Amino acid sequence: MKRIGILYHPKLEKARGLADKIEDLLSAHGVSSWQCSAWDEGKVKTQAAGSDLILSIGGDGTILHVARIIIPLAVPLLGINLGKLGFITEMKGNEVLSNLPDLINRGGWVEERAMLQAQLDEKNFYALNDVVVRSTTVSLVNIRAEIDGELLTTYRADGIIIATATGSTAYSLATGGPILHPQSKEIVLQPISCHLGLNHSLVLPPQSIVNLKVADGDKAILSLDGQLQFPLSSGQSTSVKLSPHITRFLRTRQLTYFYGTLWQKLRGNEHEG
Repeated sequence: MKRIGILYHPKLEKARGLADKIEDLLSAHGVSSWQCSAWDEGKVKTQAAGSDLILSIGGDGTILHVARIIIPLAVPLLGINLGKLGFITEMKGNEVLSNLPDLINRGGWVEERAMLQAQLDEKNFYALNDVVVRSTTVSLVNIRAEIDGELLTTYRADGIIIATATGSTAYSLATGGPILHPQSKEIVLQPISCHLGLNHSLVLPPQSIVNLKVADGDKAILSLDGQLQFPLSSGQSTSVKLSPHITRFLRTRQLTYFYGTLWQKLRGNEHEG
């Protein structure tokens, strides 16, 4: 590795301090680096090209943000967790300084994760976890769902989640959805608090295209990874499918790491076995 980007959560003082320490460590090992806030999208887009690796310091939310803004480069990401859960991060903040030299010399393996593409008003948006259409109020919303042009049903619910395998352990899981293997390309369709009709999860094949249309008179929003939100007008629809872009994670743990850490992550235990 010759050039590494260091992105930190701007509101975490600890993250900025760790970024400086990592920069010093990389310099001592002859590795060029650059750093900035993960929310400085202009600088990230400019600097990410030509980088061999990007370190994301913060938590899962920081990684979700970074994954979207470095499209279409697919530079490998390594997540450093300063948060509570860190489901998609690779190591804790107190581990990185001792582990990074070995990683630079020996590398790791790259895990590819599917992303979603949502089309709204002829504009494309991307998500690593999920695309959600949900009510803007405490009342239910009616959403017509089509899969590959075929009507599935009209949900009367709080909303609908379309999730990747990565997102299957996030919002979708909290609403009763299934857990997919991280490298799975299938898509989860998960209703949120469905009142009547089809209230079960569906696992769709990778080539599926899901169209969600808000019923006339209802108010809803389109949410991407819980970070970007766009209002949906009455009768407006959005189309969701797998993105041609992917997120690539640099991993240092064994290939079967997901099974060994799943239970501990889900019960909120930060100590891995």
